[in-house]
Formats: sequence, structure tokens, C-alpha cells
Amino acid sequence: MYLDPAVSRSVKILVVGHFGVGKTTCIGSISEIEPLQTEEEITEASEGFDDLSGTPDKTTTTVAMDFGRLSLSESLVLYLFGTPGQERFKEMWEGLSRGALGALVLVDPERLHESFPILDLVEQFGLTYAIGVNHFDSTPDYPLDEVREALNLSEETPVVRCDVRDQGSSAQALITLVQHLMTTLG
Repeated sequence: MYLDPAVSRSVKILVVGHFGVGKTTCIGSISEIEPLQTEEEITEASEGFDDLSGTPDKTTTTVAMDFGRLSLSESLVLYLFGTPGQERFKEMWEGLSRGALGALVLVDPERLHESFPILDLVEQFGLTYAIGVNHFDSTPDYPLDEVREALNLSEETPVVRCDVRDQGSSAQALITLVQHLMTTLG
């Protein structure tokens, strides 16, 4: 494997969130390489497992992980690993979280209650994180302090609004996480 000597630091980052929040879209919008995506058609086999009520138009789902790469500078590269959002895949988190410095936790402001199991896993694996409140066309812009309060987050946890379909918006959410990591980890 060739490693560019100009790159002095590479960082493993998880992009996490509940089912249908936009993890695959985020990595796809921002990756400078063709992202690895393990999307499969949703079939009848997922009935009773996947709640599509919040995402009625969703036809595919991640069955393993997503992977992308983003260079923030000549010396800092982020390797992005998107986790599946379904409860039945949570065993994969242990392996994916090994070596990760942090996590961008994507949340849908209309389905915040679905974020609590994800936040529990992020905290269980000791990951520093930032919250990206993904803005969907049909959702109102909730004040970020209300989202922070609803998720019971500390004041130190960054909460930013983002649109994962937009490269610049996704980049800004990841930059916020990296800045938080630099402050937290010294």
C-alpha cells in the first residue's frame, strides 16, 4: 500500500446515525474517491425489522458500511466509515469503532428519539462526537439549542445544522468535529 509522505496525519472518523438519516448520502457527497457503498434493495425480509414510517420513499439500505476519504489539508486526511443504522447491525460497531478518533452523529430533528440508541453506542465506545442536524426539505429549522436540550447533550458537544446532500455543508460538519477533536484530545 502506498502512503503519501506529505500526509502527516490520517484520522478514522465514523459517520453514524439512525436508519435513514443520511449517512450514505453524506459520505457520497463529500468523498474525494469513489465511495464504497454496500447499499441493497429493501426487501420483504426487512419487514418487522426496519421502520420505514419516517422514510417512506427509502428503497435501499446499508448492509455493511460505507467508506470514503476526505483531505482537509495536505497533511490531514479523514477516512470516513459509515455505519448501518439498524439495531440488528450494532455488533459491527465494535470493529468499526476500533481506531476511530471520533464520530459525526447525524440526527433527523423529526425523529430525535431514534438517536438515543446511537448516542449510547458512541458513548459506550468512548468516541468524541459532534452532532450534525440533517436538514431535510420537509423539516422545519429547529433551534440548535432545542435539539441540544432534547438530546440531553453537554454544552461542550458541538451541534451544527447540515444538509448531507451538499458537499460544503457536509464538509463543515466534519470540520466542526475535527476542531472539537483537536480541542478535546489536545
